[in-house]
Amino acid sequence: MSENASFVFSGRLRTDVFVEFVRHRAARLDLAIDIGSVSDEAVTLTVRGASDLVDAFEMACSLGPYQCLVLDVTRRTGLAA
Repeated sequence: MSENASFVFSGRLRTDVFVEFVRHRAARLDLAIDIGSVSDEAVTLTVRGASDLVDAFEMACSLGPYQCLVLDVTRRTGLAA
């Protein structure tokens, strides 16, 4: 089943590193990604793809790259048509 999920990853983020990291993870998991707002405190984004792979994406990004500290993740989900 396909899913749309919007995320807000917040913490101490190096935006260049974190955005590259989430794009790479989305590509590896064959997820479509749209990056929203970006700051050193929070990154918002939306991914679309298989539900299990969206879950894997959330887990990978919550751990983040070693240069960033993700302190909180907010997720809103919906089923894709």
